[in-house]
Amino acid sequence: MSAGFLLVLSGPSGSGKGTVSQALMEKNDKISFSTSVTTRTPRPNEVNGENYFFTTIEEFENMVEQDELLEYAFVHTNYYGTPKKFVFDEIEKGEIVLLEIDVQGALQIKKRYKEAVFIFLLPPTMDELKSRLIKRDTETEEEINTRFKNAFKELDFVGEYDYFVVNNKVENAVKDIENIIEAEKLRVKRHKDIKAEVMSERGGNKE
Repeated sequence: MSAGFLLVLSGPSGSGKGTVSQALMEKNDKISFSTSVTTRTPRPNEVNGENYFFTTIEEFENMVEQDELLEYAFVHTNYYGTPKKFVFDEIEKGEIVLLEIDVQGALQIKKRYKEAVFIFLLPPTMDELKSRLIKRDTETEEEINTRFKNAFKELDFVGEYDYFVVNNKVENAVKDIENIIEAEKLRVKRHKDIKAEVMSERGGNKE
């Protein structure tokens, strides 16, 4: 009995989404990472269909018109989106599909696809969040302050999620997510005819 589903992981910038997602994927080969579609030019060593599905602006806008995306956004002069076909094909195979995305993208998906499982990744404290942003050394002080202010706003949406996980230590956060996945696999709603599945597993034995 195998039932796949979409696992959406999001949270404020600095909560550690990328690090936790990578650690989760390394430990679990049965989880597929959702590949996004984008209109930006491929970088050296990026492979179409693995890193991204690369496409033209015209093709992307056609995908939007044909309702082929779970969510999309225009970021830094390029479109990015989550293609339905890839996600649903993997789910049909019984795979767990992991989508790491920002809060706004997650809320878009919830409106379009309520069957997904939504996890909000939290920092242990807001002071720790700001410390992580500073340690990344990838943004200016102004950008750090903007991300920090946005983090407080994003916390207002935690009630829209199914679960929260506190990222104090990456290995503990991964373990918590693994526990959520195992519990979700056993949800009755993911097995449309649980009686038939059990009967099949037992070879029809009616004892």
